Amino acid sequence: MLERPDETKRRKAEHIDIVLKRDVTGKTITTGFEQYRFRHQALPELDFDAVSLVTSFLGKQVKAPLLISSMTGGTKETGEINRRLAQAAQARGWVLGLGSMRVALESAEALETFQVRKFAPDIPILANIGAVQLNKGLQVDDCRRLVDLIGADGLVLHLNPLQEVFQPEGDTQFSGLLQKIEHLCRTLEFPVGVKEVGWGIHGPLAKALVERGIAFIDVAGAGGTSWSQVEKYRSHNPVRFAAADAFREWGIPTAQCVIDVRRHVPDVPVIASGGLHHGVDAAKAIALGADLAGFGRTLLKPAADMDLDALMQRLEQIELEMRICMFASGIRAVTELKHTEKLEKANG
Repeated sequence: MLERPDETKRRKAEHIDIVLKRDVTGKTITTGFEQYRFRHQALPELDFDAVSLVTSFLGKQVKAPLLISSMTGGTKETGEINRRLAQAAQARGWVLGLGSMRVALESAEALETFQVRKFAPDIPILANIGAVQLNKGLQVDDCRRLVDLIGADGLVLHLNPLQEVFQPEGDTQFSGLLQKIEHLCRTLEFPVGVKEVGWGIHGPLAKALVERGIAFIDVAGAGGTSWSQVEKYRSHNPVRFAAADAFREWGIPTAQCVIDVRRHVPDVPVIASGGLHHGVDAAKAIALGADLAGFGRTLLKPAADMDLDALMQRLEQIELEMRICMFASGIRAVTELKHTEKLEKANG
């Protein structure tokens, strides 16, 4: 059964407020990127202006191997956030992921908050819905309609069992989903990917999903926002409120996810998201095996503040950091970055 639109609106607003105002990251768990460093090249033998971030994703050329991760949508306020994210992604040439679209299936008003193609006509856009909804009545035609209505290039199924356990309205019926995911992938005409929401995907699961037709993997690893902590602050159940702290350090670090997933699925696009802070993290992620690097929470505040200039500046800064990192390592292009041997263990 689909959640009532008014319940979703309240939940979306609470999520944004908590992520912006509360401490919802782990204390000891990290992304793992700090364990790596690029070998500095004092004579890079290239001009800085020659360093290029251009790449492609889902058959479209993009100006940078960077993704605005799925965050929100469904209310007037979050629709404004999505519009600004779309404008910034279009201007800078990033891929755009939209937030969970379950509410858009039964509310025209909510659907409008995801219809940002007019603001971003040229970039890849990814629709998004929870995989668990396949056990709650979601049909192939529903997924097709969502993608068609927003003009998306593909669909992401998010995997979030731990979040659903702590979410007051959570759906925890995750049994039998692999078979339903396979049916969805084999039936739909567009690529279907999967993403976690901050606890990571390991290699064997990635391989099992790809064998069933999944076209790309967003590892969404640990080291950034912990959604058990986010849902903790929405809980009115004292036992679950207290239990959430036991999972504050839960998950697979993002860097470890990228390495493991790439080893198991060498030929499928991999997105690294989860706790990335700057362009050096993005460059490390791609050097470890990712095709795109995703940013979420670090972009949310300027988007929520309705400050398009600040948002654009943040994207530009991440790109600049990535280009400087490549230049100082003697790496000219994303294709070279993907195969570089210039990333080393920091303690090595």
